[in-house]
Amino acid sequence: MHVEAITLVGLRDTPISVDEAVSAVADPRAGGTAFFVGTVRDHDHGRGVTGLAYSAHPTAEAEMRRVMEKVVADTSRDGRPVWRVAALHRVGDLEIGDNAVVVAAAAAHRAEAFDACRRLIDDIKAEVPIWKHQRFTEGDAEWVGAC
Repeated sequence: MHVEAITLVGLRDTPISVDEAVSAVADPRAGGTAFFVGTVRDHDHGRGVTGLAYSAHPTAEAEMRRVMEKVVADTSRDGRPVWRVAALHRVGDLEIGDNAVVVAAAAAHRAEAFDACRRLIDDIKAEVPIWKHQRFTEGDAEWVGAC
């Protein structure tokens, strides 16, 4: 397993930095680095959003690490490894425009970097127990991702 490839993983109740994640995956062996930033938008499904809060299960950070290990193993292929991955997710109250999640991947070649970055965000969103409580301009709210 490529556990040493995980250079940064965390849940934070303070602002998260794109620069920190990209710096964490810097590697002289990498020919490609890809990153994704998820931000809080002012709308969802045609409704105005005023803000949101993220909550996470106590196992969420360990689950993020598990997802990252699997992504590195699955996207490193044919002698073209994913060298480094990083992922940060905010918890707590966020405002419109705040960074909610940042993932980054550095690989031997761009295809592996893009694939790993895409898989990181998709799998974290699908598998890690993090829930969003979204507040709308009409005054109501909804939970997203909660059972």
